[in-house]
Amino acid sequence: MFVEPYKIKMVEPIPFLSAEDRQRLLREAGHNLFRVEARHVTIDLLTDSGTGAMSAAQWGALLAGDESYAGATSWSFFEAAVKELTGHSHVLPVHQGRAAERILFGTLLEHGSLTVANGHFDTTIANVLLAGGKPVDLPCLESADTSSSFPFKGNLDLVALREVLTGADGSRVAMVILTITDNAGGGHPVSPGHAAEVRALCDEFDVPLFLDAARFAENAHLVTVRDPAHSGELPRGVAKELFRLAHGAWCSMKKDAFGNIGGFLSLTDDALAHECRNLLIATEGFSTYGGLAGRDLEALAQGLQEATDPAYLAHRADTASWFADELAAIGMPVLRPAGCHAVFLDAGALLPHLSPQQLPGVALAGEFYLQAGIRCAEMGTLTFGRMQRGAEPARAARRELLRLALPRRVYTRSHLEYVVEAAAAIVRRAHEVPGYRILSQPLHLRHFTATLEPLA
Repeated sequence: MFVEPYKIKMVEPIPFLSAEDRQRLLREAGHNLFRVEARHVTIDLLTDSGTGAMSAAQWGALLAGDESYAGATSWSFFEAAVKELTGHSHVLPVHQGRAAERILFGTLLEHGSLTVANGHFDTTIANVLLAGGKPVDLPCLESADTSSSFPFKGNLDLVALREVLTGADGSRVAMVILTITDNAGGGHPVSPGHAAEVRALCDEFDVPLFLDAARFAENAHLVTVRDPAHSGELPRGVAKELFRLAHGAWCSMKKDAFGNIGGFLSLTDDALAHECRNLLIATEGFSTYGGLAGRDLEALAQGLQEATDPAYLAHRADTASWFADELAAIGMPVLRPAGCHAVFLDAGALLPHLSPQQLPGVALAGEFYLQAGIRCAEMGTLTFGRMQRGAEPARAARRELLRLALPRRVYTRSHLEYVVEAAAAIVRRAHEVPGYRILSQPLHLRHFTATLEPLA
């Protein structure tokens, strides 16, 4: 039996609403769970971003925060922690990962540039598009089989990458991105050996390689248990190896670093760092605080140390694996193998009577809330599909997934057993679940604010 390698020191109550209240609240929110207030959610699996529980050491670090505008001691502590981990010579603090994306893409991309990745996440796609670029996803072929045991489905398709780089659009490729782990595709890791091959290909064509490193520690742990070449190694050493293969990285520290806010952009190129730093000062704040308070910098630096603790990471991976097994046992289609930060359900497989345009991921998310007040996130056509012109149907996503994200150090096994019980009830009446249609939506990141309604 897996046991939490920590004890709980602080608690807060969770609400249990009636079925009638849940139905009313979901309707009032336009059937979009992002629009439901947190006080109306029983178990919140919407995201693992900024939702973790900080440690006693992190809370203590908050009190040491130096709030000086420039050159605070908290900045020196933060910078040293990031440099020790990444090996990159330049560190820019930002308020979260998407700010780093905006700064880097706004500096490096031109109109018509391509970014090639194993899997761009939602804000990454939006920031590439806003900078005038075009995101291209090239996931490895093994990732297409959601039930196979291939250990590194987060890898990139090297053959396809070479074809892009040698093709007519090769000169437009501004960067290659490895997202670790691959959040959009199921939370699967990238192996260091594969990352080294990607770096070699990038060097051959003089294209920079960047990491989207929000879950660097979880990726590193999965490498230590799945890659024979790294068996017995510590996760921190694997993480350092991956960072040093890249020309730079951006990281939302709201994930593996246990922060409620914060992130960094780390770079090896002096000229690029100079340009990015100037844009940071104009839009985020001075280069030694980047939109963060000194107390945030202190807590995040401490979080970087705790993130690679082997006992914590082993427990987190075991929890996700057990949770996936329990859901599969009651008939819920689950992506395999499970990662660390979430369990992904195949909503399209559970609800085959719904087309991608009828948004099966949205439908399944709604059922979890209606059944038991559980909030989770659609990762299908609403999030990753594309609006089309005129009367053409929307372009579907690659898969219709639902992500049950696991906030760090927040929920216990009994909380997740409650989720499994709700899932079993949904499976029994899956054929009755209606599809949805969109009533209103913005141009980018529509899943955050769109309003929807169930089909008759």
